[in-house]
Amino acid sequence: MVTSASTLPADSLPDGAAPQSEFSSTLRIIATAILSFACYITIGMQLAVVPSFVHLTLHFSAVIAGLAVSVQYVATLASRPFAGHTSDTKGAKRATASGLCSIIASGALFTIAAFLRHDALASLLALCLSRLVLGFGESWVATGGALWGIARMGESQQAKVISWNGVGSYGGMALGAPVGVLLENHYGLGTVGMVSIAISAAAAVWAATIPRVATYRKPPLAFAKVLKKVTGEGIGLGLGGIGFGTIAAFITLFYASRNWPEASLSLTLFGAAFVVARLGFAWTVTKWGGYPVAMVSLAVECAGLLVLWLAPAPLAARIGATIAGFGFSLVFPALGVEAVRKVPVESRGSALAIYTAFIDLSMGVAGPLAGAIVSAAGYPPIFLFAAAAAVLGIALLLKIRQPSATLQTSA
Repeated sequence: MVTSASTLPADSLPDGAAPQSEFSSTLRIIATAILSFACYITIGMQLAVVPSFVHLTLHFSAVIAGLAVSVQYVATLASRPFAGHTSDTKGAKRATASGLCSIIASGALFTIAAFLRHDALASLLALCLSRLVLGFGESWVATGGALWGIARMGESQQAKVISWNGVGSYGGMALGAPVGVLLENHYGLGTVGMVSIAISAAAAVWAATIPRVATYRKPPLAFAKVLKKVTGEGIGLGLGGIGFGTIAAFITLFYASRNWPEASLSLTLFGAAFVVARLGFAWTVTKWGGYPVAMVSLAVECAGLLVLWLAPAPLAARIGATIAGFGFSLVFPALGVEAVRKVPVESRGSALAIYTAFIDLSMGVAGPLAGAIVSAAGYPPIFLFAAAAAVLGIALLLKIRQPSATLQTSA
């Protein structure tokens, strides 16, 4: 491993090196996973209030509400490859810091959108700009933070690092959703933007305390080559992500259409189940391999979405969201491990970024498509649509899966 002058290789472990203890290993992983946690608290807070703000306060259609949610993922999708390349060539710390600064700017624009609410069009434009900047920040923090963790721990720990970053991201979503609703109800929408700024600034200060890691002088693979290697796994992830995108964008409006209370609780239960599955079952990726675990996970997610489709009461909807969150949890690390190990070590950032971009694509598509389905047939069919996507994902993985050696990791 050859390092640039600005790196601190003493903080990174050689690929395959084992940490001195399980406890110290976990603490080192959590140090960078906290950055994803902070990023996704902000995303969760905003996600819980944006659809209702656009549809019920600004009085735009459900399709526009879906687009307001999805525009974040368009920006994330567009910036993922650049974030991965920067992480590989300039360092994961620089990429992560850039992302956190973007999230601070997004919070400022979100606050402006709240103050412009009496001018619906101006408010919507400011909100969409905020979400574009947030999407840029998300891609850099998520990609840079995960690669930072992998580089600090060594290749043998990559499944564990990916899992903990998922715990941070969806744990942040689970916490952020009710916090966002609480802030809006008691202090106004602008407070959500202000708290976003504070959390992101605190995360940036924390990131500054973590040493840089080694970078590689050998150039990463070309974008097209990495894309070709990880496309199958990425599409599988994207098909599973449609369920999450549909729940995230429309669960609050689904509840409102039936006059059910506490819609944000379903997002919290989704996130909580996600975290429980990651913490309790990440080892299954090591033992049985990524493809089998991903297919079982997609089947469980599909079952939860079908419960949501048929839900006659809030309790059933919460159960469905919980099952869907539990199922979706392991899709990302299971297929992510398979995708990342298809490329040489100097291209891990690009592979992870391109692979993750597929879920951004699915989230971007899910909002407008689900909004169109709502306009034509109401809310329940959107969950059937998402369940069908999960089934399609299983069929794809059955076709592309390859026999693979058991990963020598401790997840």
